[in-house]
Amino acid sequence: MSSEQPIYSTRAHVFQIDPNTKKNWLPTSKHAVTVSYFYDSTRNVYRIISLDGTKAIINSTISPNMTFTKTSQKFGQWADSRANTVYGLGFSTEHHLSKFAEKFAEYKEAARLAKEKSQEKMDMATSPSQESPAGELSSPLTPVTPPMENINGTDEICDTTPNSDARPEPAQNALAFAHSPAMTKHWEAELEALKGNNAKLTAALLESTANVKQWKQQLAAYQEEAERLHKRVTELECQSNQTPVIKSQKTELNQTIEELETALRDKEEEMEKLKEELENMNDLMEQKDTLTQKLEETELRSRVLEEQLAGAEQRLEENQEEQENFRKSLRTLLELLDGKIFELTELRDTLARLIEEAS
Repeated sequence: MSSEQPIYSTRAHVFQIDPNTKKNWLPTSKHAVTVSYFYDSTRNVYRIISLDGTKAIINSTISPNMTFTKTSQKFGQWADSRANTVYGLGFSTEHHLSKFAEKFAEYKEAARLAKEKSQEKMDMATSPSQESPAGELSSPLTPVTPPMENINGTDEICDTTPNSDARPEPAQNALAFAHSPAMTKHWEAELEALKGNNAKLTAALLESTANVKQWKQQLAAYQEEAERLHKRVTELECQSNQTPVIKSQKTELNQTIEELETALRDKEEEMEKLKEELENMNDLMEQKDTLTQKLEETELRSRVLEEQLAGAEQRLEENQEEQENFRKSLRTLLELLDGKIFELTELRDTLARLIEEAS
């Protein structure tokens, strides 16, 4: 049974060479998308696949004559003669570019070895004079599938600005503003987790789509084979002189039919599981949209609280300035009163002396 699995994933901006000028790069993605290496263990084939939404923007089968070239610290490219184009990838860091180039060289070498083994097997099959030693079976080596690796990236979140509510008091502003960053970090963490799950489900959806098509073809082939075997069994039963050889063939055919029917049931169960996974992915997408909306609302409230806090601080500064001016005016008035009191005291003393002298 054919099974194509993602074995390495990263995120990058995807470009293709302009088919007219063969010089300029044309972006095929508006932002960084997931770029994955896929491995088909049945056909020993490695592919580079990338989706932008539901559109496949890269579908390149790695061949031994391909070369991945680093043109700068964060950009690399390779030519695909089958697709008649040149792909380019822009990474966020030099480390991501180097890692992708290492994987390209590794899988290119594995594709070369698989091609050589396949060619040797074909040569042995077409050369009847060359026989294998007794007790030995020749079979092509199957490359070991590396473990899945993920390098997560980040996307930009667009903001909207709905209408704001009534402005609370300055003390309430300060309290709400203190809790707002924690809420924002919480929703951002939830959103990043959903993005990671979304990338994994997208890769699984790509794999499922390829496998379901192949499984349908295999199911049709199994059904045709089952019908042919039923006809053969009927013909054998109709024969008047059944020999032990015919009975043995009938038994083997019945066993083959049972095995094919079991395989058909297994495939139907796998298709049901894939449908359930697709439904779960839709639910996760809805949760992602809900969390994104909540994050936008939280950011909006944070901006409103910041504006209200700035206004309260400005009013506080104005009140402090008015109080300072009032204090200055009081000090000036007190100084004037002290002067008048001193003058009145002197006048009282003078009048007292005059009264004493007059008496």
